[in-house]
Amino acid sequence: MRRDLKLVAAALMPTLWLSAASPSPALGSSSKAAEEAGAILFRDKGCTFCHGAGGAGTAKAPSLIGLRNNKLWPPERITQQILNGGQKMPAFGESVSDEEAAQLVAYLRARHRPVAPDAAPAGQAKAN
Repeated sequence: MRRDLKLVAAALMPTLWLSAASPSPALGSSSKAAEEAGAILFRDKGCTFCHGAGGAGTAKAPSLIGLRNNKLWPPERITQQILNGGQKMPAFGESVSDEEAAQLVAYLRARHRPVAPDAAPAGQAKAN
């Protein structure tokens, strides 16, 4: 029995190693898409009003630039802060969906935060 387990483990090791060593390209691209969507949401949901362009911080709210490396702010806590508010930050659970909150978190935790494209002028429809 013990020998059989060793053989199974030895047979599975290359498969496990390969799957861990090469992340799915779809995961990387969906993460990138989420980061880009989060950049647009950060601009359009009014986050820049308090946190400044790119989350650089203002007199109203702190900088979010170092959030990616702050162990006190894992993705779950950032999500809760967005949806439920806290301290001086209002709750955005009524105006931000769970998917949008996840995109905002992806943007805030991105290694290289994407820059949102310029917003279309008010009253002008976007070209498809």
